[in-house]
Amino acid sequence: MTVRRGAAALAAATVLCTGMAPTAFAAPSPSPTPAPVIPAGLYGEKDPTYDGVWRQSLAFIAQRTNNVQPAEQAVTWLQRQQCESGAFASYRPDPAKPCDPATMLDTNATAVAVQALSGVRRESADPEAVGKAAKAGAGWLKGVQNKDGGWGYNPGSPSDANSTSIVIGALAALGEKPGEVRSTAGKTPYDALLGFAVPCAVKDGAGAFAYQPDKSGKLLANADATAAATLAGLGKGITARGVTPEQAPVCTDLPKPTAERAALNGASYLATALAKTGHLDTPPMPGAAETAPLPDFGNTADAVVALAASGAMKEANGALTWLEQNALGWARDNGPAAYAQLVFASNAMGVDPRHFGSTDLLKALNASGPAPQATATAASSAGDEAEDGDSGFDLWWIIGIGMVVGVGVGFLISGRKK
Repeated sequence: MTVRRGAAALAAATVLCTGMAPTAFAAPSPSPTPAPVIPAGLYGEKDPTYDGVWRQSLAFIAQRTNNVQPAEQAVTWLQRQQCESGAFASYRPDPAKPCDPATMLDTNATAVAVQALSGVRRESADPEAVGKAAKAGAGWLKGVQNKDGGWGYNPGSPSDANSTSIVIGALAALGEKPGEVRSTAGKTPYDALLGFAVPCAVKDGAGAFAYQPDKSGKLLANADATAAATLAGLGKGITARGVTPEQAPVCTDLPKPTAERAALNGASYLATALAKTGHLDTPPMPGAAETAPLPDFGNTADAVVALAASGAMKEANGALTWLEQNALGWARDNGPAAYAQLVFASNAMGVDPRHFGSTDLLKALNASGPAPQATATAASSAGDEAEDGDSGFDLWWIIGIGMVVGVGVGFLISGRKK
């Protein structure tokens, strides 16, 4: 789950002058970029245009899995971002203005917000309203499912592995059975997920998942998509913990593919990729002076969670150590979503996020937004779950469920590719 990437456009203007003779103009001094306006209650200090809902939701999920309840002001901010349909956009600067056909609705933001609201509901000031918002979001997601059973980044866009995985996680967090969520063509999310799985017999990218098929229909390995789909295929989410007994991942093609087998194949691909350098890489941006691949901190963190959830703790251990030694600067630069990803990786490997290398990740995360409410105890959270029998967020994400389900986060809401 890489930190969500926003698309920034550069505008250029050409001034055409006419006259008998050319006229010289002094170039205006460049105006400083105004600081982004950060609404009260929102986590982070950077422009929220492309990731406001995303980073807020990841912060909540990371906090709740460590028994921290965010401030009511922060919960209210997220609630107010929701459209009447139940959907969320990436960010609505004026939530008092109703959503209209021009509002760019975002399946990834909706899915992760559903998970976040499910998690904070029980200790919020108005549990009924928060729970209703989460269910409305899930209802909208089911209503925009593609015929192939999956979801794209925006409703109606072609399905991709990341979006499909995070929506599955959101539905499961509310106690839904994703395998019973069928499209108008009778397809399930698992059908779509398997369509992105690269067979083990393929030489390049064996066992991986593609984000989407390319224009020719070829599946190209994508680490971000692989981490997301591996967790989803195992029936687990971004707060998954390591499992025992440990098992080295292997890639195996079955005569009749299953989501679980495809997930284990994905873990095999991730383990092989991490074995090369101890971390994942990202290619340089087009035109960049530096042509060598750069370390990919977010996807490395996601890979740690996915491997731990598959039982490959040994294969994930080196990457976690690398993150402890190298990722803190990246987290400081990228804010709450990045801190949350490191919290997930830490939790997955049984490492206290309050002692992640030399940093208290939860303290840093909490400091990026309104001061949270008093920390709840693990015992009281578990007791609340048992008392009302609700298949709520905390219990599902921390313990996992027995069903096989198929999210930039992000899932792994991976910093979904925008």
